[in-house]
Amino acid sequence: MTKIALVTGANKGIGFETVKQLAEQNIKVLLGARNEAEGKKAEEILRAQSLDVTFIKLDISNSQDIEDAKAFIIAEYGKLDILINNAAVFLDSAWFGNNTETVPMKTLRDTFDINYFGTVELTQALLPAIKKSEAGRIVNISSVSGSFGVHLDETHWLYALKPYAYSASKTALNQFTVFLANALSETKIKVNAVNPGWVQTSIGSDQAPLTPEEGAKSGVAMALIDDNGPTGAFSQSGSILPW
Repeated sequence: MTKIALVTGANKGIGFETVKQLAEQNIKVLLGARNEAEGKKAEEILRAQSLDVTFIKLDISNSQDIEDAKAFIIAEYGKLDILINNAAVFLDSAWFGNNTETVPMKTLRDTFDINYFGTVELTQALLPAIKKSEAGRIVNISSVSGSFGVHLDETHWLYALKPYAYSASKTALNQFTVFLANALSETKIKVNAVNPGWVQTSIGSDQAPLTPEEGAKSGVAMALIDDNGPTGAFSQSGSILPW
């Protein structure tokens, strides 16, 4: 039976490449994007490559979009095998420095609305469909910027980069990963967080060393793990990262 996957924030960057790489594994992929024009354009590009991709309008900060996506997945497929929570925003003024003393509350709230609350709401809504899968996989695209261990390590390259809203939202996402993995530990569902690396995207900038294609690989690999794979882990390219 064909596997069904949903990738959020998938019209560009890491999300787009994730859709492409999953579809290349003969998986039916739902390309979630909040911008309908951009989402349909991405769908068209991938379908032109003979990939089984379908755009669905999905703004994860919009509860109605989440309910509509849930209803569509249940009606069309009856299950969801893979959920990749990729949608994210970076609203801090800069990566460098430490803005904890000055970050506006609106920046914090708007960041958490997508990176954390929307992701949790979508995941909770889709859990009944994921539980119908023979082996569900939930992959949260996090960031090493959300790691306490990294921010306490003065020798780490990221130590000087402390954008508070983005980092805090990814720390919260990491805890959601751990707690959800624990809640689902008696099921065949595996829940993991991955750091894609520093990638050439609107968030990572064109100064980043990794292409979106390279950045997508960690999430795709975790989505395809077998029954012996980890759950409740935080990793990049198979290497465990500090929480």
